[in-house]
Amino acid sequence: MESSSRSRGFTLIEIMVVVVILGVLAAMVAPKILSRPDQAKVTVAQSDIETLSQALELYRLDNGIYPTTDQGLEALVHKPSYGPEARRWNEEGYLKQTPQDPWGNDYIYLQPGNNGKFDLFSVGADGREGGEGLNSDITNWSTDR
Repeated sequence: MESSSRSRGFTLIEIMVVVVILGVLAAMVAPKILSRPDQAKVTVAQSDIETLSQALELYRLDNGIYPTTDQGLEALVHKPSYGPEARRWNEEGYLKQTPQDPWGNDYIYLQPGNNGKFDLFSVGADGREGGEGLNSDITNWSTDR
């Protein structure tokens, strides 16, 4: 009888699923514990942007490029039918659906971005670029929050 002693590690997808679940749990629990729903929405947006950024990096690892601005975040859910071909697009996709920010707006994705890769952001509570406090943009390039 032959036995396999080969050890199996976690795949990147499995790790990302755990990170997303932890983010969702934190987003659901934080408002009740902290009783600060506005700050909790900012935390949810930051978590979403981190998850979207990781999915974009996986897309780039598989396909050699990021989706274009025109292909947008939808390229993480459905294989792009136009623009640069995604030759090794993951048949399971990179996300189940594209999320909206906690205020009901789409996340904004620009490629190329100011940081040399891509820009990904929410316009915050006021729905307009810029602003201060809770109305300020939540981005993938700033960590000053």
